[in-house]
Amino acid sequence: MGIKPIPGKSHLMQEMDYREEARNGLKFRELFGKFRDVSVPEMYLEQTRRRVLIMEWIEGEKLSEVRDQYLVEVGVYCSLSQLLEYGFYHADPHPGNLLRTVDGKLAYLDFGMMGEFRQELRDGFIEACLHLVNRDFDALAKDFVTLGLLPPTAQKGEVTKALTGVFENAVNRGVQNISFGDLSGNLGRTMYKFKFQIPSYFSLVIRSLAVLEGIAISFNPKYKVLGSSYPWIARKVLTDSSPKLRSTLQTLLYKDGTFQIDRLESLLTESLRARTEQSLVRNEQDVDSTRYAIKQVLSFTLADQGAFVKDLLLQEIAKGIDALGVATLSSATSAAASRLPFGGGPSPLTSLDDEDATNLRNLYRLLLLLSKVSQKENPSPIPEYNSAIEKEGGSTDELALALYGMTSLPEFLPVLSVIPELPPESQQQLLLLPADLTNRILSRALARTIRRLM
Repeated sequence: MGIKPIPGKSHLMQEMDYREEARNGLKFRELFGKFRDVSVPEMYLEQTRRRVLIMEWIEGEKLSEVRDQYLVEVGVYCSLSQLLEYGFYHADPHPGNLLRTVDGKLAYLDFGMMGEFRQELRDGFIEACLHLVNRDFDALAKDFVTLGLLPPTAQKGEVTKALTGVFENAVNRGVQNISFGDLSGNLGRTMYKFKFQIPSYFSLVIRSLAVLEGIAISFNPKYKVLGSSYPWIARKVLTDSSPKLRSTLQTLLYKDGTFQIDRLESLLTESLRARTEQSLVRNEQDVDSTRYAIKQVLSFTLADQGAFVKDLLLQEIAKGIDALGVATLSSATSAAASRLPFGGGPSPLTSLDDEDATNLRNLYRLLLLLSKVSQKENPSPIPEYNSAIEKEGGSTDELALALYGMTSLPEFLPVLSVIPELPPESQQQLLLLPADLTNRILSRALARTIRRLM
């Protein structure tokens, strides 16, 4: 059903015009018809009239009547692309409008009800998902105002407290266990006192994803569409050039000026689970998961879309190597002093402070992350720095902390082995990294020297 806006009339009273639906279908086909395993019927606009729609016939079964989780995943990927990439989405994806074609593709029908998602709302939706998963309920309260779910006059402190009560238990179970239905039900019961409302655009957005979740859980009760959506969102926020999302990522990863490596690790790990057009393949062959993940991380960080994350990683690695130099000098000085007469020797000329110790631990964890050697595969704990060590002169312990990751060099060899398999442009970018990293380290060392001299 094509909807043609008429001044002074409500949506329900608007005139049907199948020419508008045909134009919607043509645009939808242009944007999404080339997606892997997605089928969009051809619209014959020249033959279409206001009351008659002429379009390609699609043969298939209702998606809700076949047990095909792969096509549900295709639908989730396509829906997220509609909502958050292009801002033009199918607003009526009920089971009758989603077919499994005879050749195993997901077909979309009925383009009479389409929605448009403005850029600021797209960014706000992504930010809300990030803040929800990372338990930043204070920021989530602001997102609710941005999205029009709450009025600007809502008491921020009370809203934050209420949102914590609604979401905390669900988030603690893990993002892959969060259901849209559970969240919306809890919101309605808890947030009504703050004049909580669901704008029409938002109900259509949630419905477009909830329909897919409903189809999937009919044969897989454990399926949660948010669990499939969040990896896409993580990948989006890591790669998008939007100044607003860049600012959000910066704020998320640096709390009070301290690098939150857990959050970066979570975002990168989740982004590797994201379905892309390249990874959406039915009956995908088993591959070496660790090796594949390493290639994914390197390819992502060396590509243009990963430039922001690459810069951030180089910055933190430079901090870690600088701190490693401090720790090594401290230990060498202490070892030399211990050989002098009069036992005990002087304390090291340089010492590892809390910031340097944190940078060292971050360096080790970044190396693990870049090589995709998880903590489960390497159960040895990362040493915790204790400021009391410095007071007790325990420079040996400081060096043990600094060199801990270097004793496990074989764990990082898979990173080197996949370099020849990277695309040529990624290999070229890799050759530029040593000079960039060296400049950053020298800048930090120079700044440290100047601070000490002054």
